[in-house]
Amino acid sequence: MASVKHTTEKALQMLRSLPRVCLANIKDNPNAKKPTRRGRGQHRGDWHGNGQKRWTVLRLGYECSNSPFYLRFKYEPYYQGHHLKRQYPPVTLKMLQLLIDTNRIDTSRPIDVASLCTTGLINLCPDQKHFGFQLTDEGADCFKSKVNIEVQHASELVIAAIEKNGGVIRTAYYDQHSLHALKDPKKFFEKGVPIPRRMIPPQDAIEYYTNPKNRGYLADPEAISKERLVLAQKYGYELPKIESDPNYEMLNETKDPRQIFYGLDPGLVISLRDKCIIKPKE
Repeated sequence: MASVKHTTEKALQMLRSLPRVCLANIKDNPNAKKPTRRGRGQHRGDWHGNGQKRWTVLRLGYECSNSPFYLRFKYEPYYQGHHLKRQYPPVTLKMLQLLIDTNRIDTSRPIDVASLCTTGLINLCPDQKHFGFQLTDEGADCFKSKVNIEVQHASELVIAAIEKNGGVIRTAYYDQHSLHALKDPKKFFEKGVPIPRRMIPPQDAIEYYTNPKNRGYLADPEAISKERLVLAQKYGYELPKIESDPNYEMLNETKDPRQIFYGLDPGLVISLRDKCIIKPKE
């Protein structure tokens, strides 16, 4: 009994002197783990660098390395700020002529963003930085219609093709709130909210929309008339006289820089249910 007590007291005394058991001092038994040896072949065994065997399918984004492929290459600043740039979905002159021939667009009225969207064949997404349409020169040789069209961007050849047939083209800026209203006018009028004012162009777009060569809506009308004659001389066609045209009123119809819809001033409320226009009190 004396030896048992001596052994117990010795063990308790040893526990008092030892540190407390915690995660910092827990260790495996000696030789409990045997280190794995990598092979000496080309790939040092049957394992990829990303921790998977060679006969298994790689994880999405990995190409035989420890880092995914989009982190292996350096950052290129050439697309810096690309997500902030204004986008203009293209509409060709060939497609515009097809829409006119199939009676989806009425040429007896001015054509704007609302006219193109209501055809059901052209989509506009202002939420995806779409700021209107760009009229391209594909089909310029087969375009034969006389129209009064308003787009957001057009090249010199497109302007010449429109004016050669006696038409009028104008480039105008619309903010995203205005484009939401023009995209689906019926849906906007059903909300029963007043028509907002169109915002002025940002600083980097004022130069484009004030240039008469681009037929900007903020340019001087006299300067636009001179540029029409210069463009006709450059491309070698005779400029039709709009003043003597029977559709002069339609061709000369424009919007105010703050106006969104033709014939509807900002602040008006359109009631489709009552079929009336509510004007604000002065």
